[in-house]
Amino acid sequence: MIPRKLLGNAQTPDKEGKLQLYQRGDDFFISFNGKELMNSRMHCSEDVLAELACRPIARRPKVRVLVGGLGLGYTLAAALALLREDATVIVAELVPAVVTWNRSIVGHLAGHPLDDSRVDVQEHDVCILLKNEQNGFDAVMLDVDNSPDSMTQKSNEWLYSDMGLSVIYMALRPQGILTVWSAAPDSFFSPRLRKAGFEVEEKSVSARGGGKGGRHIIWVAHRPH
Repeated sequence: MIPRKLLGNAQTPDKEGKLQLYQRGDDFFISFNGKELMNSRMHCSEDVLAELACRPIARRPKVRVLVGGLGLGYTLAAALALLREDATVIVAELVPAVVTWNRSIVGHLAGHPLDDSRVDVQEHDVCILLKNEQNGFDAVMLDVDNSPDSMTQKSNEWLYSDMGLSVIYMALRPQGILTVWSAAPDSFFSPRLRKAGFEVEEKSVSARGGGKGGRHIIWVAHRPH
């Protein structure tokens, strides 16, 4: 087996979690407290997260979208590929080192999406950005945790709570779309989204494309008005 090589270490702001960037051969992956979060070989579901949010709004002029969680840049790249040249794509990334890694070590994987002039990187908690907006986004894409009940930091619980989902609903413009990535199903999350006013679809998506690899879950929540 090809040995893995540690390329970077970073702590989450609450000091309770550690992110590590590794390389094994041509593959790169980020782990959280020793558990792999994302891998350059298996990013199909991250692409789909952006496609489900951005394809329905792709022809709208001057759209403004929010990507919560930069990861290895695949969701951002997929969003940029669909949106017009007058779009604004805000990226909220809590851990500055992840931005640094994407500007240097792993930027080539997704085609250096941070170099796109449409991108505005905010090294802040996505919760703060959502709380400060009202009718501000045509789409919000969230990939910041393993699932709605498995967080990378405790404060993220707010995102999936009744209050958090109500704030996200108000942060979206009418006909706006929220997509949420998860490594596993959660039977409580769809009802919670509906309680906040969303129309909800739950999709099971291949991790690697072509039906290969494990299955991930993406919730697609529409704000109807």
